[in-house]
Amino acid sequence: MSNLTPPVHAADHIQGTADSPLTLVEYGDFECPYCGAMYPVVKAVQQAMGNRLRFVFRQFPLTSMHPHALHAAQMSEAAAAVGRFWEAHDLLYENQGALNDAALANYAAHVGVRASDLKSAFEGAYDERIQRDFDGGLRSGVNGTPSLFINGRRYDGDRDARSLLEALDAAAAGA
Repeated sequence: MSNLTPPVHAADHIQGTADSPLTLVEYGDFECPYCGAMYPVVKAVQQAMGNRLRFVFRQFPLTSMHPHALHAAQMSEAAAAVGRFWEAHDLLYENQGALNDAALANYAAHVGVRASDLKSAFEGAYDERIQRDFDGGLRSGVNGTPSLFINGRRYDGDRDARSLLEALDAAAAGA
């Protein structure tokens, strides 16, 4: 079983509080169809767990397989710079079939990213941050997306809400 390296830190994209007893980390790619299928599962789990769960998203764009993955990650980081990462995250997954640059520009404008800032993102302004997430994923044993970790330990179980909730409950019970 793989462990999360590095552990969750302040620079991560986090929903929930540090004192939540459970932390779910996803290494994801906005163009990955499996990540797209995981998106509503995570939303359902978050709803069911409430403030007992902290959710963390880390970038893991699989650029050799998904031609729009890097620009989508870059756009989401530009949104993060204006405090709107989670809105961009949701827009990207809810519109996963349209991730070309024109669509990304529309999503960026929708969440308040200026065109010049998106251009800067596409030119590499956030590439170091994206690479840091990616490298952490590699150190954690990530070899595909989505890769999930519960309280720092890799989760390789079924990808439905019930199974994930059971695994989270087991982690909370110390199993």
